[in-house]
Amino acid sequence: MTRSPLSDRVEVYGRSVQALLHAMEFLKLKARQVLSSHGIESLEPEEWYPMQSVLDSFNDILEQVGPHTTRSIGHSVPRSAVFPPSISSFESALESLDQAYRMNHRGSGDIGSYRYQPGGGKSASMVCDNPYPCEFDQGVIEALYDRFPPRDSIRLRIEHGSGGCRGKGSHACTYFLTW
Repeated sequence: MTRSPLSDRVEVYGRSVQALLHAMEFLKLKARQVLSSHGIESLEPEEWYPMQSVLDSFNDILEQVGPHTTRSIGHSVPRSAVFPPSISSFESALESLDQAYRMNHRGSGDIGSYRYQPGGGKSASMVCDNPYPCEFDQGVIEALYDRFPPRDSIRLRIEHGSGGCRGKGSHACTYFLTW
């Protein structure tokens, strides 16, 4: 279960929401039904949609279809959403993730954040206190790794920290990344 934004005046950029449709290619009718049930009748890439409607859609997909689909939606975000053009590596992608997140949301309200903390060598942590599901964030991180593969790395490992989980009522999730 995701937490709600503190304001109903926050909106999500349509190109970002399109990741939901891309990830559910074989369940496109289901995806459209879920979006429609939350007031998003037709998804236009250059329009803005109420964040609460998007979050409610994610919750329905998580409950009705499952966490793998939610992770796939996150994996689709970097090819749909707006990202800063200066990204050239996995580390710079992680560092820019909060900026990209803000480029795809507008309005006044608490949308949370992505806080990148470099580690030693090929490691880092990412603290996510946004209202999206854990699986979504993990999919976004995996997609950034795939899009900007680090040299001499064969695999990304994401470990969910034990300090709490938004899916279980905590304010944030911390992910430990090694590659």
